[in-house]
Amino acid sequence: YMRGTVTAFSPFDARADAEALRKAMKGMGTDEETVLKILTSRNNAQRQEIAAAFKTLFGRDLVDDLKSELTGKFETLMVSLMRPTYIFDAYALKHAIKGAGTNEKVLTEILASRTPAEVRNIKQVYLQEYEANLEDKITGETSGYFQRLLVVLLQANRDPDGRVDDGLVEQDAQVLFRAGELKWGTDEEKFITILGTRSVSHLRRVFDKYMTISGFQIEETIDRETSGDLEKLLLAVVKCIRSVPAYFAETLYYSMKGAGTDDDTLIRVMVSRSEIDLLDIRQEFRKNFAKSLHQMIQKDTSGDYRKALLLLCGGDDE
Repeated sequence: YMRGTVTAFSPFDARADAEALRKAMKGMGTDEETVLKILTSRNNAQRQEIAAAFKTLFGRDLVDDLKSELTGKFETLMVSLMRPTYIFDAYALKHAIKGAGTNEKVLTEILASRTPAEVRNIKQVYLQEYEANLEDKITGETSGYFQRLLVVLLQANRDPDGRVDDGLVEQDAQVLFRAGELKWGTDEEKFITILGTRSVSHLRRVFDKYMTISGFQIEETIDRETSGDLEKLLLAVVKCIRSVPAYFAETLYYSMKGAGTDDDTLIRVMVSRSEIDLLDIRQEFRKNFAKSLHQMIQKDTSGDYRKALLLLCGGDDE
């Protein structure tokens, strides 16, 4: 059951698409419109077939050609669309922890939002593609409770959803209350263990019970009792437990709100969710921010980059 805006194009002809792309990039100047129309309206599996046909017909690498013919954010978006789905997250994590400085935002977004099955897959792909252990790489670049929660999430051992036990819900809510609001200082470990390992349906009930006991939303307590990267990661985990599409709607909103745009985040989320739940993200966006995702992209971006993003967005929600 997919709620993406991008689906398999039909009737699909990989060779015809490869020929159209070659023509669009051959000779003087590039026909960007053709490039963006084809790449945003084919799903990732079809884009991989186009790349294979491109190499077969012309002996050229499609991604290399896109890199040499396009520039800026538009180039980044088109190249991101060409990245095979299975490697997308592993690639993003690899680049978040390479070289000087770690991009905690990327670690937080991916590890808070992916399912245990997706996380297991990311670890496997990371090992195959980069011949390195993702957990070792992440622990080498992070520290403190932030690192510990990342490690818990990387274990991908969250309890599966099942029957929820009211007694355990009450118990976890009380433990969190005592570890946060009632304590001088915070027992971060309790937050990490409970938020990182309990099932989604159990935690949703815990959050309701917590509100009843304390008079606060769990987010308010995390905001007050923790700070820095740990706070951001705990909040992301809580938001994803409540609703992954709502979390991504908010992520997109803040990537564009105010002065300047965080294009890396905008591109990463639009591309990675386009075949999964972008329709649900659009719905949450409209509900929570009094404007549509389409309208905000329209206002905040320009040129071919904007055209391509709007096509990925796939419609306005008036």
